[in-house]
Amino acid sequence: MSHLTREEIVDAYVAMLGQEQVLTDEQTLKDNSTDRYYKVETIFGIYSMPLPAAVLKPRSAEEVAQVLRFASEHTLNVVPRTGGSATEGGLETVVENSVVLDGSAMNKVLSIDTVDMLVTAQCGVVLGELEDQLRAMGYTTGHSPQSKPLAQMGGLVATRSIGQFSTLYGGIEDMLVGVETVFPNGEICRIKSVPRRAAGPDIRHLVLGNEGALNFITEVSLKIFPYYPDNNLFYGYLVDDMKTGLEILREVVTQGYRPSVARLYDREDGLYHFSDFSEGRCVLIFMAEGPKGIAQATGAAIEEIVAGVESADRVDSALIEDWFNNLNWDVSKIAEEREEIRETLVNGFTTEVSGNWSVIHDIYESALTRIRAEIPAEFSLLGGHSSHSYLNGTNMYFVYYYKVDVDPTEERTRYHDPIQNIIVEETLRHGGSMCHHHGVGKHRTHFLAEEYGSSLYMLETLKSAFDPAGIMNRGTIFPLES
Repeated sequence: MSHLTREEIVDAYVAMLGQEQVLTDEQTLKDNSTDRYYKVETIFGIYSMPLPAAVLKPRSAEEVAQVLRFASEHTLNVVPRTGGSATEGGLETVVENSVVLDGSAMNKVLSIDTVDMLVTAQCGVVLGELEDQLRAMGYTTGHSPQSKPLAQMGGLVATRSIGQFSTLYGGIEDMLVGVETVFPNGEICRIKSVPRRAAGPDIRHLVLGNEGALNFITEVSLKIFPYYPDNNLFYGYLVDDMKTGLEILREVVTQGYRPSVARLYDREDGLYHFSDFSEGRCVLIFMAEGPKGIAQATGAAIEEIVAGVESADRVDSALIEDWFNNLNWDVSKIAEEREEIRETLVNGFTTEVSGNWSVIHDIYESALTRIRAEIPAEFSLLGGHSSHSYLNGTNMYFVYYYKVDVDPTEERTRYHDPIQNIIVEETLRHGGSMCHHHGVGKHRTHFLAEEYGSSLYMLETLKSAFDPAGIMNRGTIFPLES
């Protein structure tokens, strides 16, 4: 722990950055002590984490370097943050007198290069705003998480984000070409934007997915692609069970076709999203996009493959297009969700895992069966859907809405955490893994231990770099077992 008092920390950073870049009003500190993992508590004005000493808003990599250098010298915990749309608990200020390093003021699009097909943007650029600018020029990043109207570029890379078009474009790790980042000692590192590198390990993977435990991302360069919205083709089908739908998804992807959207909703989740037409069956969705010839060939292949399944029934494409156009969450939808939780005391979360084709259905069945049997909750929805399909497997979102009949401070320990524990246990038991940032904060170290536990050196390295709260390692280090 640092020997500095809260007042000394604030005074030092005000001298360094100026008063307007050091925020200390109580509500701002409360809002920055958690993320949406604590949404039930914060809806009722309960903030259980220690408040940070200050929220710092640097405007350059050099200012970030000054902040981190001072924090390192005085063993201050630093919590990196940009859009704040995270849901996994990685933005908690669990250590007294932490400082929140908020990159949202670094919000310039630095260059759009249509020859090298790259966009370079600072960490605080909102993805939705960047996409609007690119699409007006006829280009896209191909990255579209549900949080697109809120999420910012630094956080997307730090959390190894994935988007709704990943089967075609990949995750953020497939899009990142170059990056500028600042390490805890204040060193600024720039990884140049080149198509490929083979001289040793790819240093970008020190940056991707570490959630602020190793560095602070200040600038990213991503691939861009031509944008052909007029060529989009939408397909929807009703199938009798998840196993049939997963087999269709597998057939499409393993034959080499890459629809941008490839999703399968189970009966429960299907009724929630598609009550007007799902008829209590599973809902299978595809979208083909890209150059006209590629989109049409992909669409024709989907139709041919699904035609071989007698129980699959086609849904009007206009219904799927309407669903697609209303997918993303913005500030107004989050406000609506918070008000609904306040009025109904029904809370909802998703946790995402991944598994190979041979085990994903077993993960789905076993996790939901255990949750229904072991968690004493009144579920208004307990189901799941598959998304982000790859050659060797797919991701599975577990979706759970339940009645909160306890004090808001007990909600997570009574319901959310036990549900997530079951999902983690069943995923590990079948050889799967946690996927990108949904729910990963609490369980990050368990998965790291499984992935790298055979190497004592690697295990100790990870143990010193990562912790359950997603804090940059500048003070208290949480043991791997916690």
